[in-house]
This record gives sequence, structure tokens and C-alpha cells, in this order.
Amino acid sequence: MPRVAGCDPGTSSLDILALETGASADRVFAQVRIEPDELRADPALPIRWLREHGPFDLIAGPSGYGLPLVRAHDCTDAQLALMSLVRPDEPGAKGVGGFGAVARAFRDSGLPVVFLPGAIHLPTVPAHRKLNRVDLGTADKVCVAALALAQHNSDEPALVAEFGSAFTALLVLKGKRIVDGLGGTCGPPGGTSGGAWDGETAYLLSPLAKCDLFRGGIADIADREIALAAFREGFTKAVYGLRNVHGVQDVYYGGSLFRTNPDFTREALGELPTSFFRLHYAGDLPGAWVKHAAQGAALIAEGLCSGSFAPLVEALKLREASGTALDWLAHPRAAEARAAFGV
Repeated sequence: MPRVAGCDPGTSSLDILALETGASADRVFAQVRIEPDELRADPALPIRWLREHGPFDLIAGPSGYGLPLVRAHDCTDAQLALMSLVRPDEPGAKGVGGFGAVARAFRDSGLPVVFLPGAIHLPTVPAHRKLNRVDLGTADKVCVAALALAQHNSDEPALVAEFGSAFTALLVLKGKRIVDGLGGTCGPPGGTSGGAWDGETAYLLSPLAKCDLFRGGIADIADREIALAAFREGFTKAVYGLRNVHGVQDVYYGGSLFRTNPDFTREALGELPTSFFRLHYAGDLPGAWVKHAAQGAALIAEGLCSGSFAPLVEALKLREASGTALDWLAHPRAAEARAAFGV
């Protein structure tokens, strides 16, 4: 009867879900949402919560851009830096509130923590789709895909869309494996992020800071109708493009933007031209109210403990994850970026 926990270090909060599984039923026995200001003031707050609700067999920790299933006690400082990808010249960068300090607290906690991979670490994504990409879907997006697979358990090709408070990302599932994706900064517009960058825009606004990746989204667009149109059409273009390549018809969606801005998202998605694809809510575990990524992370942790969700972990090939998020950069200056992170 594994007792596990899963974390989602999202932009709007860090959510944790504690799960116990057994022969009779799966049970969510605790969950919490910790606000960014609380985390900045006390990065060890999640650790104390986990100690109070433990012991745990395994905890899927906040993983950012991801690592290939690295246990906390084996995680180096260089690997911590690869999870947050903040340049050395910008040590106080603002992105996900206090992520680096929180990840370090998890690493140094002595708890049975594992850091999860992002889509780019997975062997099921072909190499040509990784070229010049860092974010094909961060570790939390992989967790949302795991939740969708667990809830719907279908071999049919599908898209998983996560509308986070900052970013919108999509992952492609085929044969219950992640084979493609559009991460937040190369996907459609999001709650606070403008989505895929125009290279000329990036050049004109340079030098870019980490916080710039979290701006330019619907929150920065004063005209609501323009924001709706940009959000809706950007998402539709992304879905149609991936659908034409992969032949998917089902789109499973979730994310915190539906809870923080439900009127906007319902209005935007309600007008989607869905005649060529079917839109489904990804669903929640019974009794769960925390973010979908935390729920999916708990399922992955349970599967890694050889529990009832072990087939899910096997299907996603998480144990075969490898490399770093910087391995596939082909630009002539890529070596400089890798060297800054000790890769």
C-alpha cells in the first residue's frame, strides 16, 4: 500500500497531493496549496507539511524543466540549476516564485524525493523534434499527461493541453507514450505568457530576463476581445498543426487558468471550432482539488513504487529518460549556454 506525494511548482502556487493506494481503493488523504509569497518567505514550508503528513514511500518533487529521474540524495548543484535554467548572470531572476530555493530544500530534506523528467528527456520523443528546443513540455506537463492517461486509459492518439496560470502547453500521446509537444514558450499564448516568441521581438527586447518569459499574455492585453481572439486562435492553430501531423482527434485539457479565470477560458474555448477534434476535461482524482500536475505527479510516484500505476510509468518510459534539456541545441553558440550550466 504505497503512500506517496506529488508536487506541482506552478507559477500561481505550489500544490502537493498525498495519495495512498491499496487493494480496495485509492485515497487522497491530504492536499495543500502554498502561495508564492509564503514560499519566498519560507522555502522549507512544503518540507514541514510533508513531514507532518508522512511518512512517504516516495515524493515526486518540484522538477521544473526536469531531470531524468534523479533521486534527491544524488542531485548535484549543477542538476538543480538545470531544473530552473536561470543564467548565472541573473541569480535573482523572477519566474516561478522561489523555485530554486524550494528545489534545494527538497534536495536537502532527507525525504525520499525524486525529480521527474520533462518531455525532452523521454526516449519516446524522436530526436528531430528535440532540435533547438529546451521546453517541449516541462515535468509538470508530463504529470498532467499521466493524469489524463490514468483517467481515460485509451490507446487512441490524443493531445493533452494544460492551461497554466502563465503558460499554455500541449503534449501528443500515441500508444500511451509522449511523442511530441509544444512547451509554454514555443506554444500558444497563455495567462501571462505570450507563447511562442518572434525572434525579431526577442532581439529588440534583448537582453531578455527570465521574467520576460512570463509576460505578454492575456493579462497584458487591455482589450478583452483581442485577448480572447488571440488565446482562442493561438490554441486552435497549435491543435490543428499537431492534429495534422499526428492524426489526433481527442484533446484532454486541464490547468489552473480554469480555476483562476474561469469566465475567460470558458468563453474562449466555448467558441472553438471543434468540428475536427473532440474536447474533454482531463478530470480530477476523487476528492482532489489541487492542480492537475500535482495529481499526476502523485500517480507517477505511486507507479515508481511498483503500485497500481506502474503500467502508466512503464508506458511513459520514465525510467528510460536521459540527458539534459540543453542537449539538442544546434546553434553555433549552444556550447556557451551548456558550459554555463556545466554540461
